[in-house]
Amino acid sequence: MDTDYSQLIHIESHDELRLYELIPNVVWIFDLDKHGWWWGNKPALDFWSLEKLEQLINKDLSGDTQGARHRMKQTFDLAVRQGLTIDPWTTYPQGKPKTLMMMHRAVTVGPDRHRAIIAYINEEVNLGETPENLLLVEAARYTRVLVTCFTMDGEVVIENPAATEAYRQVPTGLDLNGITPFAARFDDMVEGEACLDLAKAQKGGRWTHRMRTGAGLRDHTLDIRETRHPLTGDFLLLVAEYDVTDLLAALKSEEQLKEEMRAIAFYDTLTGLPSLHLFQDISASLMNLAARSDEELAVMFIDLDGFKGVNDTHGHDAGDQVLRETARRLEGVLRGSDVVARIGGDEFVLLQTGVTSEADIETLARKLIDALSRPIALQNGAEASVSASIGIALYPRHGEDMESLLQAADKSMYSVKKAGKNDFELAA
Repeated sequence: MDTDYSQLIHIESHDELRLYELIPNVVWIFDLDKHGWWWGNKPALDFWSLEKLEQLINKDLSGDTQGARHRMKQTFDLAVRQGLTIDPWTTYPQGKPKTLMMMHRAVTVGPDRHRAIIAYINEEVNLGETPENLLLVEAARYTRVLVTCFTMDGEVVIENPAATEAYRQVPTGLDLNGITPFAARFDDMVEGEACLDLAKAQKGGRWTHRMRTGAGLRDHTLDIRETRHPLTGDFLLLVAEYDVTDLLAALKSEEQLKEEMRAIAFYDTLTGLPSLHLFQDISASLMNLAARSDEELAVMFIDLDGFKGVNDTHGHDAGDQVLRETARRLEGVLRGSDVVARIGGDEFVLLQTGVTSEADIETLARKLIDALSRPIALQNGAEASVSASIGIALYPRHGEDMESLLQAADKSMYSVKKAGKNDFELAA
């Protein structure tokens, strides 16, 4: 691959996806470079009427058209740029068409870092099996999605109840003063007329606009396809609208972005904390925000003192209990805008936001040391005692990328270890 996708989350093996088996909805990963499935959860296997993951991975897709391959590449590229895509896809389990509303995220997979997309099925829409029923069944089956068929002149042919309700207040007929019903739904009607012209010229497309709905101004992604009237054969524009207002707001909000990623990204299975992959993804956004706000971020590398002794004395189950309790105490000290992750073994890394002085850092570091030094009651009735050595680096003072910051914090942490442990040190 000529393009650098190093910023994407990388999934090395299927073992990293065990938590996805708990998701009741269909989730699969499609490998673009081999043009085939790389992984799917149990609901994905059920969707394709398969029993084993190997059957999905080995599924023959040699008959896919070049257009299907091209659209897959377009979806991947869009997900790389936007972080998340939402659009309808038609699949053919048992040879019968099913149109699905799907969310996609771009990742890389396997030892060769193939391009791939994680697909999450958001809503299934059954369109019927005969062309005569396609238009009416499609409109009838949509619920929250707004569906309208327009003539090429922007006049409404048919719409589903959701679209009728959403645009009940939009003027029609003589009240439009020369504006087409298609454009009248747009907050900017001139923009709406331009969208109609573009859709006709390109025979469809997908764009996001602000629309005048009964719920107020809402951001909608319009998926527009050229189709034919099943009775007259006239060309029509089929418009499916998806309300992405909340999604766009979430992508602009640091806290909501973290919550969205928490729901679908990777977490440490033992403690429930984010993994290093997710931490790096989140920290990139927070560093960009800090740079715009002219603030510093503190990266704290935390290593438990005495953890090996817990394993040696009480066993690995007790060690796991200590790690879970450590994670709980770390989260109890943090503010909502801070992030903590387990990066392996008894090592954790914490990102403190909104740093205005070194006193802010020292206050948090002492709270962490106090919280982690309290004895932990084990299930076997014994007590375990650990402490924490913490090395701290500041963005951008000690580095402008997470790799440099972690190296600087790690070096300071080892300095604390040598000096007697159970303390913190800021990188020089």
